[in-house]
Amino acid sequence: MIQSPGILIYLLAFLIVLGPLVFLHELGHYLAGRWFGVKAEEFSIGFGREVVGFTDKRGTRWKFGWLPLGGYVRFAGDMNPASQPTSEWLALPAKERARTFQAKPLWQRAIIVAAGPIANFIVAIVILGAFAFAYGQRITPPVVGTVVPGSAAAQAGLQSGDRIRELGERTIDAFDDMAFYTAIRAGETVTVTYERGGRTQTVQTVIGSDSFKDRFGNVTQRGMLGIGPAQSKFEPVSLIEAPVVGVVRTWGLVVMTAEGLKQLILGRVPLSQMGGPLRIAKMSGESFSLGPVELIGFIALISINLGFINLLPVPVLDGGHLLFYAVEAVRRRPVEPKVMEWAFRGGLIAILALMLLVTLNDLGAFGVWRNLAGLIG
Repeated sequence: MIQSPGILIYLLAFLIVLGPLVFLHELGHYLAGRWFGVKAEEFSIGFGREVVGFTDKRGTRWKFGWLPLGGYVRFAGDMNPASQPTSEWLALPAKERARTFQAKPLWQRAIIVAAGPIANFIVAIVILGAFAFAYGQRITPPVVGTVVPGSAAAQAGLQSGDRIRELGERTIDAFDDMAFYTAIRAGETVTVTYERGGRTQTVQTVIGSDSFKDRFGNVTQRGMLGIGPAQSKFEPVSLIEAPVVGVVRTWGLVVMTAEGLKQLILGRVPLSQMGGPLRIAKMSGESFSLGPVELIGFIALISINLGFINLLPVPVLDGGHLLFYAVEAVRRRPVEPKVMEWAFRGGLIAILALMLLVTLNDLGAFGVWRNLAGLIG
């Protein structure tokens, strides 16, 4: 077992991981806005009072806030959280108003908003594609090599040499597909479609559960079928193929993230599995201590999560703005300001409640509640 890094390493790694990702996310918004001729008044990494900053020749104030848990770009004309026109905006001179966010057509505003999450996905694609080019791609067919006695696979009668074709309604093309599918489905009954001796057969089984302890002693629960791979090999990836591999791997992780969220909403995964800034800082420090390759891989994973979360249709997030733009496109007129205001208030409350929940979970993961109970007892 590797000794956990100290608090300073956690903080340093957290800034190394989150800082550039937030910057690139906001840079996506900024570059798209600049492309369409929108003036950016502020570009901030972090929230709260400005620690340091400067104003460029275009009049954009670039600054760092004292709370490094996000960032934002404030475009001219974007005068409230719901991005609704105000009397202040209407009072602007025509030439100045033309350079504001609200003056742009709906499709341009949508692109500007979507550019942030897209930037995060591009970061992940570049990293995962570069890894594939540097180290090759492991190819592991979905063929049963070994069966763990007493496992779900053993109870289903699976044998060495069986080729798994489907789990539930999911087509299985590689062994990793099975691992991803079962990891978040402990206790679920699943139909397994497999091929044996040229014949296709189906059987039902209940996905088992197993505890996994990493090199730092962190214990996580995951679902498992109870089979090992038959064989695997590494194949080189050319420079031309690398971006395609990066896209495929990024998309696979997006799908896995979406499925994890679905399982969480349905109550099949406990809320205690959700983590927030403190847990990200902990995982960042652990990845940092393992070396640059692990840290960069972790950055790709967090970048995917950052892009995915921001696309959720929750007011305040980018996805909330895009949802209202979609409604506006269908109705051919904007959503009423009062509706937008209440929606964004509700979205803000939901985000704050979620932050409180994940912070409580993080403190529990650090053993705070257990230690307090010990002191009180």
